[in-house]
Amino acid sequence: MFIYLSKKIAIPNNNQLRCVSWNKDQGFIACGGEDGLLKVLKLETQTDDTRLKGLAAPSNLSMNQTLEGHSGAVQVVTWNEQYQKLTTSDQNGLIIVWMLYKGSWYEEMINNRNKSVVRSMSWNADGQKICIVYEDGAVIVGSVDGNRIWGKELKGLQLTQVAWSPDSKILIFGMANGEIHIYDSQGNFIVKLVLQCLANVTGAVSIVGIHWYSGTEGYVEPDCPCLAICLDNGRCQIMRHEHDENAVLIDTGINVVGIQWNYCGSVLAVAGSQVSVGQDKQINVVQFYTPFGEHLRTLKVSGKQMYAVSWEGGGLRIALAVDSFIYFANIRPDYKWGYCSNTVVYAYTRPDRLEYCVVFWDTKNNEKYVKYVRSLISITTCGDFCILATKADDSSPQDESEMESIVAMYVLVLCNSIGTPLDSKYIDIDPLFIAMTKTHVIVASKEAFYIWQYRVAKKLTAMEINQVARTRKEGRERIYHVDDESSVAGDSTVDFSKTLSTTKDAICCITASDKILIVGRESGKIQKYSLPNVSLLQKYLFNYRSYQLSLNSNSSRLAIIDIAGVLTFFDLETRTVDSTGQQVVGEQLKFERKDVWDMKWANDNPDLFAMMEKTRMYVFRNLDPEEPIQTSGYICSFENLEIKSVLLDEVLKEPSQPNKDYIINFEIRSLRDSRSLIETVGIEDACAFIEENPHPRLWRLLAEAALQRLDLKTAEQAFVRCKDYQGIEFVKRLGNLQSESMKQAEVAAYFGRFEEAERMYLNMDRRDLAIDLRIKLGDWFRVLQLLKTGSGDADDALLEQAYNAIGDYFADRQKWMNAVQYYVQGRNQERLAECYYMLEDYEGLEKLANALPENNKLLPDIAHMFVTVGMCEQAVAAFLKCNQAKAAVETCIHLNQWNKAVELAKNHNMKEIGSLLAKYASHLLEKNKTLEAIELYRKAHHFLDAAKLMFKIAEEEAKKRTKPLRVKKLYVLAALLVEDYHEQIKNTQRAKLKGRRSEVLHIKKADV
Repeated sequence: MFIYLSKKIAIPNNNQLRCVSWNKDQGFIACGGEDGLLKVLKLETQTDDTRLKGLAAPSNLSMNQTLEGHSGAVQVVTWNEQYQKLTTSDQNGLIIVWMLYKGSWYEEMINNRNKSVVRSMSWNADGQKICIVYEDGAVIVGSVDGNRIWGKELKGLQLTQVAWSPDSKILIFGMANGEIHIYDSQGNFIVKLVLQCLANVTGAVSIVGIHWYSGTEGYVEPDCPCLAICLDNGRCQIMRHEHDENAVLIDTGINVVGIQWNYCGSVLAVAGSQVSVGQDKQINVVQFYTPFGEHLRTLKVSGKQMYAVSWEGGGLRIALAVDSFIYFANIRPDYKWGYCSNTVVYAYTRPDRLEYCVVFWDTKNNEKYVKYVRSLISITTCGDFCILATKADDSSPQDESEMESIVAMYVLVLCNSIGTPLDSKYIDIDPLFIAMTKTHVIVASKEAFYIWQYRVAKKLTAMEINQVARTRKEGRERIYHVDDESSVAGDSTVDFSKTLSTTKDAICCITASDKILIVGRESGKIQKYSLPNVSLLQKYLFNYRSYQLSLNSNSSRLAIIDIAGVLTFFDLETRTVDSTGQQVVGEQLKFERKDVWDMKWANDNPDLFAMMEKTRMYVFRNLDPEEPIQTSGYICSFENLEIKSVLLDEVLKEPSQPNKDYIINFEIRSLRDSRSLIETVGIEDACAFIEENPHPRLWRLLAEAALQRLDLKTAEQAFVRCKDYQGIEFVKRLGNLQSESMKQAEVAAYFGRFEEAERMYLNMDRRDLAIDLRIKLGDWFRVLQLLKTGSGDADDALLEQAYNAIGDYFADRQKWMNAVQYYVQGRNQERLAECYYMLEDYEGLEKLANALPENNKLLPDIAHMFVTVGMCEQAVAAFLKCNQAKAAVETCIHLNQWNKAVELAKNHNMKEIGSLLAKYASHLLEKNKTLEAIELYRKAHHFLDAAKLMFKIAEEEAKKRTKPLRVKKLYVLAALLVEDYHEQIKNTQRAKLKGRRSEVLHIKKADV
C-alpha cells in the first residue's frame, strides 16, 4: 500500500483538537477539542465526470456544523452508525447524545455524574447498547433510548479503554496500569488477560487503544487476528480471540496515542510520536500493519502533537487530529488484482464465506466468472493467464514426488481469463513476491527464488518454442538461494531446503521479462540474472530500498519505485568508464518523481510509460512528460498509444456488480494530435506528423482516415507501414472496383457500418452483394428478408440455407418449436428428426420416417430414437424400411418383444432363430411362464423341446397329487408332442430320400 497527505482543514481560533471520529456509513466527521469545541464535518465529491470518481474527485465541505453544549475540552466522540447518533463527552464528565434531524445535529440526551471524567465509550455491533467507562472505575451500560441497563464500580482501578466483542457477549476494559480485564455483558468478571507483549518490559505502562474488528466485511484469512490491544510504550498485540495464547506481537517503537482497524480488518493504523534520529524533537507518525504484524508503511505528519486517528468507511482515507488541524491522508491499497486478456481479475472478502471471492470480469463483454479460493495470497497476471498463489489445504492432493519430500505449504494455480485452472504446482517457498512471463513464473521468499516453467495449450512463436525446449531439458523447476552467486544453468535441482538458509539481506521485490530476472534486496542491492538459463550477470547498489520494479518492453531500462514512493530509472545497457578506468555496465538516469504509487511500461515502445502520482496520471516519452490526467485508477495496460485503467476503489464498493463505466481508456498526446490533424488540417500534414512520431497505431489511424476519403495510395502506404496485410489486400481489391459508390459501400462495411453498406448496395440494385454481406455477418434473418422482398426469383438453394441457418439459431437456444418451422421449409430432415425427438413429438417423427424413401441414411437414426423411448413397432418399421432386419430383431429382443423377434427371424430366414428361441424360452422360464414357452416351441416346430417341458409339468403336477384326470391330460399332451416330433422326423427323412432319388435320376439321364 501507499499513503500520502492530501488535505488539511484548520479549526477556527486555533483550538487544540483532542479527538476525531469518522462515521463509517454516512461519512460525517466529528472532532472535539479545547473550550468545548465540537464540530461535525462532511466531505462530499461533486462531479459528473466518470473519470473523476473516488479520491481523484474534488471534495468540498458539504457540512460544517458547530455543536454547542460542552464547556470543557471534548475528549471522547463515538458514533452509533445504525441509529445515526453521536455521543460525546468532555473533561467535566458531561455526556451528550446528538441526533440528526432534517440535515442538522441536535442535542437529544444529556448525562453528568459530576464525579469523574469519561475516558472511553463504545457502542456494541448492533448499536443497541453503549458502555461508558470513567477514570474512577465506574462502568455504565445503557440502551440506545437512554435507559440505564446496569452499572458497576471497579474500585481501585483507573479505567482508560473499553471495547465490545463482535457478538456483544464480552466487554474488555483497559487500565491505566497496563492491565486488561474481561467481563461478560452483564458485568460479571471473567478473567484478567495476560499481555504477552509486555514480556521484558519495565516501568509504568497504560492501555491507550483497544479495537476489536467485528468481521462485517469478512476476514483476510479464516483464522485471522482481529483484537488489537496497544500500550502507550508502543507495544501491541493482536489476538484471534480473547483466550488466544499465540498472539501477534508488535513493537511499534513509538509513543502511541490511538489505534484503529480499517473497514475490513486488513490494516491496523497505530498513531503516535517518536524522537527523530539525530534530533531531540518529537515527530508525529502513523504506522500501518497487517493483522499478522507485518509493517506496511510509515506516514510522517508535521505538527507538535497528534491526538487521534480515524479511518474513513471505505478504507481509502484516514483523518488525523494534530494540533488545531485535521489532516487527511489518501490510501492506495495493495489490492489482490491483475489484468489479462481484457479481463480484470480481483479478489475480495465476504462476511458469509471463509474463502476469498475471486472475480474474473471480462470487460469487453461485461461478463463475470466467480471462483472461491481459500487463503489467497496474491494474484499475478501476464498475457492471457494469471497465477493464484494460496496456502495449501491439508486435504489437497499433491504429486508423489512432492509427498516424498517436505509437505508443500503453498500452491500456485495457473488459470485462464475465465478462471479455469490449467496447471498447478505445490511449493514450499513463501510466495511473498511473484513475477510472471509468457513461459515462466518466478516466486521469491525473503531468502530464495523459485522458477517454474508452466505449460499451456497455446501457440508460441518459433523463438519462444526454442526457449521452452531448452528450459525443458534442464527441468521445469529450479530454485536458487539469493546469496548463492555460483547459481548457473547446470544447477537444476529443486531442493526446497535452500529456503531454510537465512540471509542478512532479504529479498524485497522482483520483476522479470523473457530475457532477464531482476531481484531487489533490502540493502538497496539489485541482482540481474539471465533467463531462461539462470545465471548471475550483474550486481548494482543503490542508496534506497526498492518497493516495486518494472522492466520495459526490450529489457533495456528498469523502473524503480522505492519505499518512499520515489520513482527513478536505471539504464541496464549503457556502458560507461568509471574514475578507475573500469568499464561499468548500467547508468542511473537523471529522473526523479515523488509520491508515485504505480507505473506501467508500454508493451510496444521501450521509451513510453505511464505513472500514477497521487491522483494524477502522467505519460512520459523519453522521460518527457505530457500534461497530467486527473484520475485514481489502477493501470491495466498500455499499448497502441492507449492506457486502460480500472477504478478499483469504485469496483470494490460493489464487487459483485462491476460497472463498465469504471474501465477508462486514455489516449496519449500523439494519438490525440494525429486525430486532430486528420480532422482539422488534412491527410498530408497528418502524414508528415506521423513520419516524425512513427507508431503502428498512428499509421493505422492514417490508413483508416485515407480509406474514408478513398485516398487509396495513402491508405496502402499507411497499411504497409503498420504491417497490416489484410488492409493492403483490401485496398488492392478496392482499386479493382470501377464504381465510386461501390468503393464507399465496401469501406462502410470495412468499418462496421453494415446498415449503411447494405443501403448502398440496394441503391445500386446489387441485392446479391447485400445478401453476401449479411451471410458473412451470420445475420440470416436479414438474409431471408432480403431474399423474400427482392424482385425476381430467389435462389432456392440459398433460401434453404437461410431457413436451415435460422433453424440452427433456434436449436442452439433449445427453442425446438421455432426450429421445426424453419427446418421444414429448409427440408433439413436430419435436424428435423432431432427437433421432433427433443420435443417428444413421436407422431411427427413417425410421419417423417414414413415419408422418407427406402434405404435413406436417416432411417437407422430415427429407428434408434424410437428404441430409446421403447417404441418397438415404429423402430422395427424404420429398420425394415432400410433393410436392417437383424437390427429390427435385436430391437425386439432389447424391448422384450420376443414373439415379434421370432416372427421376424422366421419371415427373414435368419440362421440365429434357434439361439433366439433359446433366449426367449429361458426368458419365459425365468418368469415361470412355462406354458408360454411350450407354445413358443410348438409354433416354432421344436416339438421335442416342447414335449420335455410338458413332461416336466406333468411330473410336478403328479407330485402335488392333483386330479388324476388333469395329470393324464398333461401326459397325453406330452405324448402328442412326441408324436408330432416323430412325424416331423419322418417327413424330413422322406424329403431327403426323395431328394436323393431325384439326384440319381438326374445323373442317369446325364449319362444317357
